Amino acid sequence: MSSLRLSILNNCPLHSSPSSSSFKRINSSINLPKLPPVSSSVPKVLPSSTRTMVEELGKFRVTDNYKSSFVEKNHTNKILHDGDLYNTTNSEAIIQLYAILEAVVDRIEMHTNVGEQRNNWNTLLLNSINMLTLTASTMAGVAGTATGEGAPLLALKLSSALLFSAATGMLLATNKIQPSQLAEEQRNAARLFKQLQAQIQTTIAVGNPSESDVRGAMERVLALDKAYPMPLLGGAMLEKFPEKFEAARWWPESRLNNENAQTKVKSDNGWSMELEEEMREVIEVVKRKDMEDYERLGNIALKINKGLAISAPLLTGIAALGCVFSGDGLVPVVAGALASVVNALEHGGQVGMVFEMYRNCGGFFQLLEETIESTIEEKDLEKRENGELFELKMALQLGRSVSQLRELASKSAAYRIEGREIDEFASKLF
Repeated sequence: MSSLRLSILNNCPLHSSPSSSSFKRINSSINLPKLPPVSSSVPKVLPSSTRTMVEELGKFRVTDNYKSSFVEKNHTNKILHDGDLYNTTNSEAIIQLYAILEAVVDRIEMHTNVGEQRNNWNTLLLNSINMLTLTASTMAGVAGTATGEGAPLLALKLSSALLFSAATGMLLATNKIQPSQLAEEQRNAARLFKQLQAQIQTTIAVGNPSESDVRGAMERVLALDKAYPMPLLGGAMLEKFPEKFEAARWWPESRLNNENAQTKVKSDNGWSMELEEEMREVIEVVKRKDMEDYERLGNIALKINKGLAISAPLLTGIAALGCVFSGDGLVPVVAGALASVVNALEHGGQVGMVFEMYRNCGGFFQLLEETIESTIEEKDLEKRENGELFELKMALQLGRSVSQLRELASKSAAYRIEGREIDEFASKLF
């Protein structure tokens, strides 16, 4: 029990005032009962318990399930390790393809820059030669209308003769190299290298490249380098005035079929007798219509270009001689004017570029023909490209749908049976 004792002492001050206050002092004391002592005991771990735990741990054994899971894990690791080894084997081919890809990208940049440069050559040389020719013609005309003899008249004649001679030399050099044709060659090379770049990137993205892919890409690069050289000296430049029209060739001689080989999808790999006959009919149309037409146009462009290339320097040469030996100035003026017109037609009209365009189109159809023939001649269907995919690619390259390509083949077969020539070209692109 507790006892509470309170004592209160009230003290009043001797002087009473309004500000006086009373103070109270409270003394308190609280007596709490003592709590009874609490006895606590901590249990001790007996040595026998420790021995029991050790014995239980010693009795632990690896179960069969654990063993099987451990074996499966090791087996999975082995499979993954083998996959890593497989990827490591293909990584060499991927590295080589990336190296070729870097060279292809560099060639694209080079051919683009060279093409722009040679296109500028064509513009600058055309303007410069025409200015020289027109200036010389004007001076020859003034000299022809002048009366009397003297140093001024002689100076006009000599100046016009020198300008015509310079124009003749520049025309001979320009017609020899054909800057517009050179520019078109570089544009075609850049486009084909971009096409090769996309094919290499697709091969890497699809995965599982092989050594044949590396060899094929390397051969394509070398074939393009040979078809579209950049140097002008040392005999590397393509002949600008061949004896006859020849289509361009920018693909290697072999492995046309192997580079597009696909994995077998069906038992016949998408091929049938009807599809093979369809491809043969398409090739016949390409040969009879498209290739013959572009060969005819190419020969016409070649003849026109040859005639213009000979006429322009011949006219300026006649004008230069006329300045010296002609007294009235009629010959140099007329010859100079005609030379300016011919030069404008040849290089302003870019006849060389048109000729190169026909060569490129002829090469496209020749590549199409060789691709189809090499694919059909392959007897092992598994080594061919999938038939449905091949048909789709051929249709796209000719600017047609698959149904339109089949209609073309049917029409060609019907006309051939009737003994008539088909009135339709295979390509709708150009």
